[in-house]
Amino acid sequence: MKRTGKHPHNALTPAHVRSLSRAWRYADGNGLYLIVDSSSAKRWLLRTVVHGKRRDIGLGGLSITSLAAARAEAERLRRLARSGGDPLAERRVERQVMPSFESAAISVHESHRGSWRNPKHAAQWITSLETYVFPVFGDKPVDKVDSADIIKALSPIWLTKAETAKRVLQRIRSVFDWAIASGYRKGTNPVQGVPRVLPRRKVTSAHHEALPYAEVPQFIRRLLGFDATLSTRLALEFLILTAARTSEVLNATWGEIDARGGTWTISATRMKAHREHRVPLAPRCLALLKQAENLGGKPYIFPGRNPDKPLSNMAFLMLLRRMQVTCTAHGFRSSFRDWASEQTHFPNAVCEAALAHVIKDKAEAAYHRTDLYEKRRELMGEWATFSAGRK
Repeated sequence: MKRTGKHPHNALTPAHVRSLSRAWRYADGNGLYLIVDSSSAKRWLLRTVVHGKRRDIGLGGLSITSLAAARAEAERLRRLARSGGDPLAERRVERQVMPSFESAAISVHESHRGSWRNPKHAAQWITSLETYVFPVFGDKPVDKVDSADIIKALSPIWLTKAETAKRVLQRIRSVFDWAIASGYRKGTNPVQGVPRVLPRRKVTSAHHEALPYAEVPQFIRRLLGFDATLSTRLALEFLILTAARTSEVLNATWGEIDARGGTWTISATRMKAHREHRVPLAPRCLALLKQAENLGGKPYIFPGRNPDKPLSNMAFLMLLRRMQVTCTAHGFRSSFRDWASEQTHFPNAVCEAALAHVIKDKAEAAYHRTDLYEKRRELMGEWATFSAGRK
């Protein structure tokens, strides 16, 4: 039966609330009710309209929510509903257990683990946070961490370990993006603006040190007779002659080689640009592979001590150190590129394709719809001839 007369407003009093015992719904006004159950338990209920529909929202039991607190919360939720918000959604978030930053980071790491191709990168992602972030604010609820906490964590390494600090900052940003999307945080990501507060770093070029191309033939002659494992020597010369990246050579498998066609095909999953790359193999490269057959590696062409596993990613670095050569394995790609520019007349697109670089100029990229394989075969043949000191 509909109520007649004026609607109640603050109809209940603390003493009245304590004295009520009959099971009933007692109105205080403005949609707030005290519910007395048959067991005499008492709880608060707000009845209001949310997005055009009537909704009942529990405000807790009388033992933990006083009359004054119930009225204040009811007023707040009514204001939220009137402004177009959703009190029910807010209450659901409030009932969630707020994760710490550490547990949030672990959740993000687990959810992305399957998308990382490199297990080492996956391990470094969480290890860097364990080292530099968790000791500072890992145990704080993810909604309580602020920019000051992030600055405190990054300040010790911002200048001394610039690249590490940059990656840690990116990982912190990812955790807060997840927290915001999951409803654990509101507003902007606290990482925003942090780099502008930290000290400015000097910008230095990060080119890999390269050997002048004129010295490559002499280097290869030294390499052939140097006291190192056969697998390492063969792999490094193969890297130089193919102008490939270190990881591409170390993880090369016999299944990628077409000896009859003189082609090494690297799958898109192993390439930096995520595109399949065909490498034309000069006769010297095929000779190196013939020698590598005696190493007994399966499936890897250049095995480490264990024939079932590839060479260590430190193998080239250690060999170059022992040879007292001030360059990196990756730097031989620069040696090749300088030689191609200064000693040949091959077009830029052919030289860039040999390095598996993506052509940045869209017009030029659209024009070259093939991988220029035959042109690259000529180029790599000339590079192998030059590197052998015959030209």
